[in-house]
Amino acid sequence: MVRAAHRVGRIDRSIGAYKRAREPRAVTLAAAARHPGAGRSPSAAPSPPCSPVMATPRALLALVLVALCCCSSLGAVLARSSGGGAEEEGSALRSRAPNVDGVKFDFTPFLIQYRSGRVQRLMGTSVVPPSLDARTGVASCDVVIDRTTGLAVRVYRPSQSRAGNKKLPVLLYFHGGAFVVESAFGPAYHGYLNALAARAGVIAVSVNYRLAPEHPLPAAYDDSWAALQWVLSSARNGSRSSWLARHGDVSRLFVGGDSAGGNIAHNLAMRAGGSNARTMVRISGVALLDPYFLGARADPWAERAWGFICAGRYGTGHPYVDPAALPAGAWRRLGSARVLVTVSGRDRLGPWQRGYVGALRGSGWGGEARLYETPGEGHCFFLNYLASPRAAMHMATLADFVNQA
Repeated sequence: MVRAAHRVGRIDRSIGAYKRAREPRAVTLAAAARHPGAGRSPSAAPSPPCSPVMATPRALLALVLVALCCCSSLGAVLARSSGGGAEEEGSALRSRAPNVDGVKFDFTPFLIQYRSGRVQRLMGTSVVPPSLDARTGVASCDVVIDRTTGLAVRVYRPSQSRAGNKKLPVLLYFHGGAFVVESAFGPAYHGYLNALAARAGVIAVSVNYRLAPEHPLPAAYDDSWAALQWVLSSARNGSRSSWLARHGDVSRLFVGGDSAGGNIAHNLAMRAGGSNARTMVRISGVALLDPYFLGARADPWAERAWGFICAGRYGTGHPYVDPAALPAGAWRRLGSARVLVTVSGRDRLGPWQRGYVGALRGSGWGGEARLYETPGEGHCFFLNYLASPRAAMHMATLADFVNQA
């Protein structure tokens, strides 16, 4: 309202100047053009002496235009103050970015990319350090796998009383975030992996893969393969100080993830099963939690978003994002005999997630595909409501899937 009052003052002064211009007084056309509100400021320099003339229609028109512009500005302010709150709120995320260059791609609520190449992430940038979690007793540590690419992981180990001398299953986990935001070090995933490691009794390895658009797909897929090779190497050949070497049993190796991470886990399992005999990896189970899948019937916005994520390399009918389009024989490359897919009832990706299970079951693959649905919940609800009964059931389902191997 302070701005509104300021603009009201400007209007009053402009109208006053308009009235004075209609009076027969001496002004210069140059002064009228430069200072339509001349005389409103005590410190303003006086107009230079000139021959007395009447104000011309052109000068009057300039003053009227000034007044109209001020009225327009005031109207916009009052509209936002009284009834335009929703519009202002809807553009709040966009207003955070300094308007120094044009927007190339608006991926709200995740990020905005500008034509200069600058990327402004609007969420998922907070990080927390590894820790000994007081609530669960789970310890965590960070390891850089590849200094060239920056690939790193956070490893979670259940309490010593839970681990004892026996070796535990290993879960290689990929976070969500539409391939463009979040990290393995974010507070939501740190809390979730602490709880999951304790509940399922697993050594969890959360992968901090590279994000688009700086690193469009297939960079994240390549990082997932590098992380898998590191897990296997560390468990088999690591030092005695390595948690994977001391506590991890890679004969019970699982891969999983939520949303984009579920997509990555699926594609990693396909690559693992399709490798040659020397590099083939046998995975005990694949857990896809509300996975990011699309298909030929994706809406135009989803198509543009996917094109942004992969820099236009793959369409929405590509098997990377539409596995249901795979020929039946291709499913035999899936490097696991057990798959769990979870679907939240209000998730717009639900049709493609269910389609994945249907295609897998109908392919002649020969394994066990389980579909677990939570009605009435939105996409990946279980990450932010760990204490809710439905989130607890969701985690219990995942823990049972791991421990039944």
